[in-house]
Amino acid sequence: MKPLIVLLSSFAVVCIIQQLVYRTIDFQYAGRLAMAIMLSFTAVGHFIYAEGMSTMFPEIVPNKLALVKLSGLFELMLAIGLLLPEYHKTIGIILILFFVLLLPLNIRSAMLNVNYQSGNSDGPGVNYLWFRIPLQLVFIVWVHLSAIKNLES
Repeated sequence: MKPLIVLLSSFAVVCIIQQLVYRTIDFQYAGRLAMAIMLSFTAVGHFIYAEGMSTMFPEIVPNKLALVKLSGLFELMLAIGLLLPEYHKTIGIILILFFVLLLPLNIRSAMLNVNYQSGNSDGPGVNYLWFRIPLQLVFIVWVHLSAIKNLES
């Protein structure tokens, strides 16, 4: 829920600032900037809650803690890439693939009641998927509309 709040509130603030400063709103840029802010927010969680997030991986995965931290760095790189005009379409495609690849991990974690902050088995559980799966789809559509699709034609 927090990433969605960060995404939507960032988008609203960017749109308001654009309207006040430029008297026009570039919704695609505002969408990319909001997604970059959200990705930066979630990336920080990969460092604050690294231990807990490492429990989301299956036991057979080696170096789970390093993977969590690397994925946080990857999210930061994607956030920066979304803001670079010459790369935002390519980064958008990579980001969508990243969101698709994360979904099975989120499903597994929900089924095992993983609390990503503590690593304990007291997480939100399977009911969380009723929110998480549509949210993942919202993120994918958001990136497609703001970074990949050409809306100016």
